[in-house]
Amino acid sequence: MRFANPACFLLLIPIALWVWLETRKRTAAVRFSDVSFFRARAGAGRWLRYSLLAINAIGLVLVVIALARPQQGRIFEEVETRGVDIMLCMDVSESMSTPDLKPDRLSAAKQRAEEFISRRHGDRIGLVIFANGSMTLCPLTSDRAVLAAVIDRLRIGTLDGSRTAIGMGLASAVSRLKDSSAKSKVVILLTDGVNNTGEIDPATAAQLALSYGIKVYCIGVGSQTPVTVMVNDPMWGQRPQTVQADFDMKTLDNISALTSAKSYAASDNEALGRIYDDINRLEPTQFKTARHTLYSEKAGDFMVPASVLLLAGLLLPAVALRKLP
Repeated sequence: MRFANPACFLLLIPIALWVWLETRKRTAAVRFSDVSFFRARAGAGRWLRYSLLAINAIGLVLVVIALARPQQGRIFEEVETRGVDIMLCMDVSESMSTPDLKPDRLSAAKQRAEEFISRRHGDRIGLVIFANGSMTLCPLTSDRAVLAAVIDRLRIGTLDGSRTAIGMGLASAVSRLKDSSAKSKVVILLTDGVNNTGEIDPATAAQLALSYGIKVYCIGVGSQTPVTVMVNDPMWGQRPQTVQADFDMKTLDNISALTSAKSYAASDNEALGRIYDDINRLEPTQFKTARHTLYSEKAGDFMVPASVLLLAGLLLPAVALRKLP
């Protein structure tokens, strides 16, 4: 609450002086032949006189408050975000089912990706997947719930997964970002293999990202030690096989270095979580908040009861408290 015309409160001084004078005033003596009526109602006149004085004084005080223009404000905030446009580029080849990360590489990558997007308020994020080829599963969107649902439904076999087309996946992600007007454009490329198919090689796709000002953060996933898994052999059926992560870290390093980003190797779930935390810190979303207050006039809330009290102060002496002539 504030007052637009606080100088009006100076009017309270003459009101206070008037009240003081009224309380000091003495009434003139009048002779009556029979004073039994007044004895039966001793003190009633004084009480009524002070009540009438209080009614008029309170009414005048409320008028002064109304003249001071009380205003009540509501604070509004306008938040302007300068978000980052991010394309997640995820490998869904058959090797992503390897259980060296728990429960497997793809499930761990999905979980960390969903945690990452839940913290990116104000950004637009999309999803591209790749195996033998590439596919855009979700274009850039600010609806994190929709994107999380798409990631949750991601499975091995969404694309033919016998080979890994890293260059194709990166090129598809770049094509989704190239026309973006965002100040910062980012691709997060996650793979557990080497580029062994596709019409576009990773180096060419990285040059394409550089030409559009897109940073490419690369993540290689997989344990650095051999892992025994069960595979389906056409001749012998289910049999154990020892595998090891074979992602091409040198190529991933080159892609990230060319686009002024960073590359990472994730050998377990915790390391993958720390990598996403690091990327989240390196690519912050900028927020600009503007606050303003909108005031509404409240003079009417005081003027209405003031009018009622002053009207009562005029009518009571003439009606309910009739004065003697």
